[in-house]
Amino acid sequence: MRGLRAPGWLLLALPLAFMGLLLVAPVLRLLAQGLGTADLSLIGVWSDGHLRWRLAWSVLQAAITCLLALVLGLPLAWLLARLSFPGRWLVLRLLMLPFVVPTLVAALGVLALWGPRGIIGQPLAGWGIDLTETPWLLLYGNLFFNLCLVVRAGVDALEQVNAQQLAAARTLGATAWRAFWRIEWPSIRPWMLSALCLVFLYCFAGFGLALVLGGHRYATVEVEIYSLVAHELALAEASVLAIWMLGLTGLVALVYAWIERRLAAPVRTSPLPRRRPDTVGAWLALVGGLLVLFLLCAAPLLAIVWRALLALSDTGAAVLAEPDTWQAVGNTLRFSLMALVLATVLGLAHALGVHALDQWRTRRGEAAAAGWALGWRALEYLPFVVSAVTVSFGLLLLYPDWTASLSLLVGAYALLAYPFVARSVTSGLDAMPPSLGQAAATLGASPWRVTWRVVLPLVAPALRRGMAFAAATALGEFAVSLFLSRPEWTTLTTLIYQRLGRPGESNLDAAMLLACLLMALALLAFVLIEGRPRRTSNQHA
Repeated sequence: MRGLRAPGWLLLALPLAFMGLLLVAPVLRLLAQGLGTADLSLIGVWSDGHLRWRLAWSVLQAAITCLLALVLGLPLAWLLARLSFPGRWLVLRLLMLPFVVPTLVAALGVLALWGPRGIIGQPLAGWGIDLTETPWLLLYGNLFFNLCLVVRAGVDALEQVNAQQLAAARTLGATAWRAFWRIEWPSIRPWMLSALCLVFLYCFAGFGLALVLGGHRYATVEVEIYSLVAHELALAEASVLAIWMLGLTGLVALVYAWIERRLAAPVRTSPLPRRRPDTVGAWLALVGGLLVLFLLCAAPLLAIVWRALLALSDTGAAVLAEPDTWQAVGNTLRFSLMALVLATVLGLAHALGVHALDQWRTRRGEAAAAGWALGWRALEYLPFVVSAVTVSFGLLLLYPDWTASLSLLVGAYALLAYPFVARSVTSGLDAMPPSLGQAAATLGASPWRVTWRVVLPLVAPALRRGMAFAAATALGEFAVSLFLSRPEWTTLTTLIYQRLGRPGESNLDAAMLLACLLMALALLAFVLIEGRPRRTSNQHA
């Protein structure tokens, strides 16, 4: 029993020390800067009209996105969970695309669709409608990234609803609408609230979309922090805003952790079998839902490809022959590969350490230790709670002599990527039958041999999935590169942003081409690492 506990602590020591140096310590330094030297107090920030608007708008745009994602995502989730149609498995698979595409690519996709020269935006501009002066571009970009999160959570939740309770309600005369509100909605509500907490966090702490799409009026607090640090050197004001960001994101994260704890208890249900659309109304609803998914989740990516193809036939193709482009490609691949290796080691160590401690707790039968186990699991989410801008700013303050070092840059990349590996492997370990490891231990295998010969082969698919998301995250990282990179370390994301900041149509075409190239690299890395998905009988439906 003690042998299980010792490897658990040894494995957890590495990721905990890493987070302590690159996350906790910079955040504490940031708190000291904001509370100790700021000319603007924590309450006094609300007396500044400009900063007050930034904070209020950051909360408002995240809340609006949550509302829109729920209104659009819940019906879409119900259609995908309850109806069987050709290509359903492919639709569910493509729902992961927004998590793979870098934020800067998504922002350019929105511009390619709704911008002044966009596929939809250009005809609207001819009618005198300029969407660049409205919050629509940022809200649309937020929906692109987060609608699929709500849809996926809704599908998983609806598949847990007990079919017997639904059948009993319908037998007693309840309509489909009444059965949904009285049976299905109470069952899936915690799942939806959990997803909406993540949506709020991603929108509230988002940087790339707000920087490109928000403009001067609709930029968020994250953009304001970057501007104060990079352009005005107003570290005091930036620290105060960062503290407010930490407090608000921490509050939402606590709500999310509380909901996740409730969902952690396994529930046995008899799921409702899916049915094929048998009426004209059902087919119209399905087609309408798929059209909404296409317009919000696929259209921006196709718009980038279209604009890139147009640029290839124009002067914009010259950017592909420039040395700076291929230097940026090399830097992007080099930094991402190093970060992926480090993130994989950290994620594996975290997941295996938590699993070993769980086994030790289970064998001892200590219910009081359950809270500690949940605490170690919750640490996986810590890099998601603290935004990339806050982390980068804290690193600048704490390690001023190391801000131009490759180790700090790669470490920051890995910090933001390794939770994907840890979460995926943890889920794989939770789904693994404990009897397999126990049988190997009974035959004399040591804990390390059980891990190497039994556990790792079984969680290999989950590990590849986590590595795929980590690789995509590292390839598209933007905020860390802006704060910590040298001029000669330009990546594709920073090169795209530089092109957007230059006037002229040729620079916009070059940015679209570079965005298409970055999107292709991210998708290629994801497919190569995760491998070909195995289709089950349910997926064929």
